[in-house]
Order: sequence, then C-alpha cells, then structure tokens
Amino acid sequence: MEFFEVIKKRHSIRAFKSTPIEEEKLQQILEAINQAPSAGNLQAYEIYVVTKDTLRAELARAAYNQKFIAEAPVVLVFYSHPALSAPKYGNRGIKLYSLQDATIACTFAMLAATSLGLATVWVGAFQDEEVQRIINAPREQTPVAILPIGYAAKEPHTRPRRRLKDLVHEV
Repeated sequence: MEFFEVIKKRHSIRAFKSTPIEEEKLQQILEAINQAPSAGNLQAYEIYVVTKDTLRAELARAAYNQKFIAEAPVVLVFYSHPALSAPKYGNRGIKLYSLQDATIACTFAMLAATSLGLATVWVGAFQDEEVQRIINAPREQTPVAILPIGYAAKEPHTRPRRRLKDLVHEV
C-alpha cells in the first residue's frame, strides 16, 4: 500500500473478527516497530505480545471493560523503559524521551498493521497497576499504550478532521 493511502485508511477499529493474524504479518509489524526512531537510538521501550485469551480478557477489564481488546487475536502492550534513556539524557530521558519512544513505536505498529490490511485502535485508558500485574513486566517499566490488532469486523466511516488552517500555525 502506498504511504499516503495507509495514512488515509488507518482508522480506530473497535470490532474485530476472530480470524488469527498470520505469523508473517505479526513479524512484519514487529520489524517495523524496531525501525521506529527513538531518542539517541536507545529504543527506551518494551513491547509485550499478548495472544492468550485469558490475558486479553484481563487486559480488557483493566482497560475499563473495553471488550474489543479481548476480541482482537493479538494485543501489543507498549511500555516505556526509562532506565535505558536515563544514563544519556537524565530526567528528560526518564520523563519524556522514553515515553516518546514508546508512542512512536506504537504509531509505527499501527501504520504497519494498516498497510497489511489489519485494523488497530490505540487504547490509553487503563489502570496502570492492573496492566502491570497482568503483563508482569519489571516495575521500572511503565505501560503506555495497549494496541489490539486484528481483522476489522466492520468497515469504518471517515470522521471529520480539523481544518489545517485551524491546526497549523506559521510563526
């Protein structure tokens, strides 16, 4: 898919088919994530791939009962890993750069999935402590985003966007 077509086709999907994702497609998404830019090329983030039904259901509950999370055959959970950027960037690496690294990586995953004919939705509303318990990641890592991935169960409709003249400011 051509890049600007990918941008236009990407929508937040909250209904997934039970069709499994092909292993090759998941691998392509993970490889795309690994190409995401990061502060100092430190990649101060971690990705947890969740495929077990029980864990996806727990994540859905931890995300305030957003049941579509459990419907998706694969869920990626993105964590910031501040300790990886702290030595080079100090407090700014801890508080900002590791968070940015994780969000850029998640964005790359969304765009890669779209280009492969898959659907995603960025989930940021969840109980950190519960996600931490479910994933069992080290305490020094912080959950940033949950990304369900699968085949869309219904076609999205295009939603209005802000006009560029209201969004872009030349200074």
